[in-house]
Amino acid sequence: MPGGASVVREKNWYVIHTYSGYENKVKTNLEKRVESMNVGDKIFHVLVPMEDVIEVRDGKKKLVKKKIFPGYVLVEMILTDDSWYVVRNTPGVTGFVGTGSKPIPLLEEEIDNILKHMGLADAKPKEIYNIGESVRVITGPFRNFTGVVEEIYPDKAKLKVLVTMFGRETPVEVDYSQVQKMD
Repeated sequence: MPGGASVVREKNWYVIHTYSGYENKVKTNLEKRVESMNVGDKIFHVLVPMEDVIEVRDGKKKLVKKKIFPGYVLVEMILTDDSWYVVRNTPGVTGFVGTGSKPIPLLEEEIDNILKHMGLADAKPKEIYNIGESVRVITGPFRNFTGVVEEIYPDKAKLKVLVTMFGRETPVEVDYSQVQKMD
């Protein structure tokens, strides 16, 4: 990194500035470079923050995805000379957001707010569940039922739980937030 900046060894989210309209291209290019330059252990996620917006065109409502921060892309990475170089030299990237030449990471609450706004924050499990573990359903139509975790879908933050209904085991799919572990 220019200016002899010290190397930070922890994973953080950074904001990179791109040419406007090139955010998705930068995301694709950077993901390809991470793979080809073998830095997947330093650069973890590339995110173009989007939100669903209802647009009215020709009198018809249409749900479209809009960029929350046009001209910016978020990157979760461990900042080293190598990872900085890979990101900084990706076509379409004009630089990191920060003071001078030193990138400044987003605060945890900033990235949490962005992920929540995008509907992704809830995907982070607060609890880790295991197959065969007993849980109690605390909300929804199966409230107060107890069951055993049969399958786990971490990408959707959901579980398949076998609950006993009408004398037989029935699989139900629930969000992580709808159950709690049994003591």
